[in-house]
Amino acid sequence: MSAPAAFPDRETTAAKLSVLGQADQAFVKLLMENPEQDENLFEGLYRHLDLAAEARLLNTLKLEKLGQWLGNEAPARLQMRLMEAARASQHPAYQAFKNGLAKSGGLERAFPKA
Repeated sequence: MSAPAAFPDRETTAAKLSVLGQADQAFVKLLMENPEQDENLFEGLYRHLDLAAEARLLNTLKLEKLGQWLGNEAPARLQMRLMEAARASQHPAYQAFKNGLAKSGGLERAFPKA
């Protein structure tokens, strides 16, 4: 017997992150509420960032807005991993995502300076 397929898979999550309409935001928020879904969320995020890095045209504004939205909406337990994902590559797609995360201030809210 094989292990059950992960739901949602990374392609579904990546597609939701690329569109990020109102229904997609609700889907991603639901994923972020459940710690058991963290791996699925990050696999989808990495897939989305990789696809953006491979694209012929790079929409840095959209990636920055995604970073800002995730930084504002993600619970504290995810903030460090989001920043690690943003620092995973020097590609401009990752840099745009990182800029959005930095603008959101999510990491500072999760780990305030003493």
